[in-house]
Amino acid sequence: MNILLHVCCAPCAIYPIEELRKEGHQVAGLFYNPNIHPYSEYLRRRHEVEKYSKERGLNVIYDDYDAEKYFEYITYNEHDLKDRCPMCWWLRLEEAARFAKENGFDAFTTTLLGSPYQDHEVIKTLCEDISKRVGLAAYYKDFRPGFKAGQDKARAQGMYMQKYCGCLFSEKESIDRKAQKLKDKGQEKA
Repeated sequence: MNILLHVCCAPCAIYPIEELRKEGHQVAGLFYNPNIHPYSEYLRRRHEVEKYSKERGLNVIYDDYDAEKYFEYITYNEHDLKDRCPMCWWLRLEEAARFAKENGFDAFTTTLLGSPYQDHEVIKTLCEDISKRVGLAAYYKDFRPGFKAGQDKARAQGMYMQKYCGCLFSEKESIDRKAQKLKDKGQEKA
């Protein structure tokens, strides 16, 4: 099967690429992530995907950085993870499915199915819904069992390992968690 893999970042792509190839599929990637902020972070993650894809012989298509479209999708949902994240996933997965359909792929899938930090069942359901709307198969595989091994390989290769999902809000949440941990640590010492 010829599968288009939506790639969120290089470290998360390692295991899915290995698995899909091991199963005998042809795989190409699509890097479409207008949610990643700031723009310098987007460029850093894109560069890491470019470097990794060359090493692995993976053709990756780099779609436009359309931050305006991302913010349009999440407006009025930005404060609630239950609403914001699915809107973000939908935007990116719909683009992957549309691109795959227009370019002769048999199916689409995503590296998001490998993250233990994302709502796996919601992502799976979104893929199924988008598949019906676009008229292209969504290839489902639970990539989570290989997440840690993929992350370990990324570290061993010296890959850039981001500290937050990608959006402005997840960056803020990550910084706030770190600040709270430091504050809690300081209170323990007192």
